[in-house]
Amino acid sequence: MKFTQIKETCLYINDLHKAEAFYHGFMRMPVISKVDNRHIFFRCGSSVLLCFNPEETKHEQNLPPHFATGKQHIAFEVKKSDYTEVKNLFKIKGIEIIHVQQWKDDRESFYFEDPFGHVLEIIQDGIWE
Repeated sequence: MKFTQIKETCLYINDLHKAEAFYHGFMRMPVISKVDNRHIFFRCGSSVLLCFNPEETKHEQNLPPHFATGKQHIAFEVKKSDYTEVKNLFKIKGIEIIHVQQWKDDRESFYFEDPFGHVLEIIQDGIWE
C-alpha cells in the first residue's frame, strides 16, 4: 500500500458549540460541515479535523459506530517561520502551554489542551522529514 497522507483525523467532543468557538473562532479553521448535536468538521490545510459528539456516533446507524473518551492527541503543523508568532498568540490569548519539546534539526513544538482536555500540539514543519 502506498498512502499519500492522513486525510482526516477525529476528536470526540461533547459540546460542538464550544468546539466551534475554539477551532474556528480561535484557531481560524474554516467550518466545512455541521450537523447539530452530531458533528462539526473543519478544514485544516489539506486535511480535515472531524469533531464528533460521541453520544451520537456510538449509536450510529448509517456508518459503523465510533466514539472515544479520554485525552486524545493530534498535532497541527505550521511553517517554522510562523512558529514563534503562533506560540506568542497562544500566550496572548491565555492558553497555557503545558510542554515545550526540542526536536532534532533545531525544531521545536509545544503542547496545550483544548477546552475539552485533549492534548494538542503545534509542530514546526520538517519535524518528520
